[in-house]
Amino acid sequence: MGQLEGRTAVVTGANSGIGLASARRFAAEGAHVFITGRRQEALDAAVSEIGANVTGVCGDVSDLADLDRIYAAVAEQGRRIDVLFANAGGGEFSSLEQVTEQHFDATFDTNVKGTLFTVQKALPLLDDGASVILTGSTAATKGEEAFGVYAASKAAVRSFARTWANELRGRAIRVNTLVLGPIDTPGITGLAADQEQAERLKGHLAGVVPLGRMGRPEEAAAAALFLASDQSSFVTGIELFVDGGLNQI
Repeated sequence: MGQLEGRTAVVTGANSGIGLASARRFAAEGAHVFITGRRQEALDAAVSEIGANVTGVCGDVSDLADLDRIYAAVAEQGRRIDVLFANAGGGEFSSLEQVTEQHFDATFDTNVKGTLFTVQKALPLLDDGASVILTGSTAATKGEEAFGVYAASKAAVRSFARTWANELRGRAIRVNTLVLGPIDTPGITGLAADQEQAERLKGHLAGVVPLGRMGRPEEAAAAALFLASDQSSFVTGIELFVDGGLNQI
């Protein structure tokens, strides 16, 4: 039996990268996984890649009506949620002088508003004893140049985890933050203007990580599985760093 045998998981932002790797791992461990993403074509490809035990629902976590549709799909199958991985998020470089209202709104709508309502709207379907995982970032405490809005949004996510772990303890629902360092995903590549810049960015990121490389999505998924499973049954309110030592050494 897998570590999530017979359970139901929801993973947002699972079109690619960490979300897809985690959904694939959860399904391999026996869960039925509902995955979301904004692009139908990419979502269909992700469903095909995962294969069995998966349902795809196209939607944007910053749109509350889309979140309602996602959870309606879970309820229509007569399921309750054992694992909620609020993973959807993103950001772009922008210095203090360059930040626009559009940049701020886009970042906070997805990373903060989206995370908040992803969890709030799941509450009626969350089983007592469920695991809620939020995607954080080492950027929240690093003060990297031109990443201030993204960092602030991830600091808010970390704060949510503390509060919600306390508010939901009466239902034995655990809430933890998976704090990611540089992981080699399409999202990292998308921060650069072209492939050449992307390779330079990846080289820089690998160089500042004590382990000397970027992480792999499968490594983040393994940590997500730990937080999702009974292996972490006495763990709540924490930050689990998957960063190659970036924020530790």
